[in-house]
Amino acid sequence: LAILTYNRSFFLSNKEGNSVAVSSVRAGNVIGGGDFADFRLVSDCMRALMNSRPIEVRNPKSVRPWQIVFEPLSGYLWLAIHLLKQGKDFAEAWNFGPLEQKGVTAKEIAEKSIELWGNGSIIFGEGDPSKKETQMLRLNWDKAASRLDWKPTYTWEEALSQTVDWFKKYSEIKNNSDSSAMYKKCVDDIKKYTERARQLGRKWALSSHL
Repeated sequence: LAILTYNRSFFLSNKEGNSVAVSSVRAGNVIGGGDFADFRLVSDCMRALMNSRPIEVRNPKSVRPWQIVFEPLSGYLWLAIHLLKQGKDFAEAWNFGPLEQKGVTAKEIAEKSIELWGNGSIIFGEGDPSKKETQMLRLNWDKAASRLDWKPTYTWEEALSQTVDWFKKYSEIKNNSDSSAMYKKCVDDIKKYTERARQLGRKWALSSHL
């Protein structure tokens, strides 16, 4: 309650003349190349596939709003432009999520990872009853769509495909001390995503709207 009260009072004072325009943002379950964090489904899938081990999925029916990292970043930067130009009118809380607002199950993510990788297997669990985990998480980004004219670019399959492709490249050259190949891969992935956004007419990707 204290946090909510602070947020309301902060945004209220922010709109009433504070010279600094600040927003809070929230994203869905972010995936992407280079994420080696523990206890994250896609990262766990990639480690298992790179090491020829079965993917262990604790809660196959869990639904999450999976999206590639470029999606929320494009939203954050687009919001920042609006804050810079119009300040207090956009100093609010915002969600940035994937195209699939109904979410995708952990089982679907693991199975698609194997399909994209070309081989692999899965061990399904029943989850740890001692650990409470929300079965379904979704994210409503209608506000960003209507007021920022922001929409995500990739489907979840495209997001996962680019992620798997990054890790396959990494797996091929991980023993090579030259990191330039992975840097180029990252740059190429950003360019590919941005070009796709332009093709779809996403305003943040069109220079005429900046």
